Amino acid sequence: MEFERPDIVRPPSEWQSYFLPLTNGCSNNSCTFCRNYGAKLQIREVEDIRREIDAVALYAGSGLRLPGMPAEVYAASREWDGRRVFLQDSDALVYPYAGLCEVLRYLGEKLPSVGRVAAYATPQDILRRSPSELRELSGLKLGILFVGLETGDDELLQKVGKGVSSSEMVEAGRKARHAGIQLSVSIILGLGGVAGSERHALATARVLSEIDPEYAGALTLTLVPGTPLHDEWRRGHFVPITPFESLRELLTMIENSSFTNCFFSSMHASNYWSVRGRLPQDKKKMVDELRHVLEQGDSSSLRPEFLRGL
Repeated sequence: MEFERPDIVRPPSEWQSYFLPLTNGCSNNSCTFCRNYGAKLQIREVEDIRREIDAVALYAGSGLRLPGMPAEVYAASREWDGRRVFLQDSDALVYPYAGLCEVLRYLGEKLPSVGRVAAYATPQDILRRSPSELRELSGLKLGILFVGLETGDDELLQKVGKGVSSSEMVEAGRKARHAGIQLSVSIILGLGGVAGSERHALATARVLSEIDPEYAGALTLTLVPGTPLHDEWRRGHFVPITPFESLRELLTMIENSSFTNCFFSSMHASNYWSVRGRLPQDKKKMVDELRHVLEQGDSSSLRPEFLRGL
C-alpha cells in the first residue's frame, strides 16, 4: 500500500522544524481519548525518505525543485529554520532501528546544518531500545523525544488503554535521559473526569517528579468524536471537569511536583489558561498566578471553547 503522508501534528515548540514523515499513525492505537484510536500504523520506505531529504537539500541550497515531490515538502521548507527536523508521525521511534539510523545518517550528510532531530515516542518504543541503541541515536542528533505520560494514575492508565504502567513510564523516561536524549513529557488535565480528578493530579505530580524531565507540558482533555472516551461521555458514563477544575488539577500538579530543572508549560491551545516557567525556580510565581485566577473565578478571563484546539 502506498504511504499516505500524515497531517502535521507537532509540539508547539517544533513550529519552525522541518516535518519529515517516517510513519503514519501510532503503534499503540488503543488509547481511548486519542485521534489515532484504531488507526493502522504505516511504515515509510527508507528510499522514499531519502528522496525527500534530497529534495529538501536541493531546495535549501539552490531553490530548485525535484519533480514528483508533494507540495507539503516545499511548504514546510519555506517555513523551516534550517536547524531542526521533527520526525513524524505519532511515534517515529517505532521505525525499524537499522532504517532509523540510516535515515539519521543520511540527514546529517545531506543537511549538515541540522543540529537537532526530534520525534514523538511511546514509552514502549523507548523500552524496546537497548541503552547502546539509544546512545547511538543520540549521537546521530536525535536530541529530544516527546512522550505522552497523560497520567501517573495506574488505574486510569489501564482504563484509557495506554498499555504501560506508571513504573514503566518512569523507566522509559530515565532510560532516554541516561542515553543523552532530552525528554519532554505531556500530561492531560481532566483525563480522569470529575470522579478521578484529585487522584489523577496527585499521581501525575509524583510520576513527573520521578521521571524528572527537562520539559513538561500540560494539555486539557478534548473529547474527539469516534473515540471510546467520547462515546462514554455521550452515554453519561464520563463526566468532564470544568475549566476551573482543570486549573485546580494544574495547580495541584505544580504544587506537588519536585524537579531538578524542568521547563513546565501549559501554553498548548487546548488549555483554558497558560502558565510557564522553570521549576523549581518559578514555582511560587506559577502557583500564585493560578491561585489568583481561581480566586477571581472570572470565566471571561479563560480561553473560550471556540479557540481551544488540539
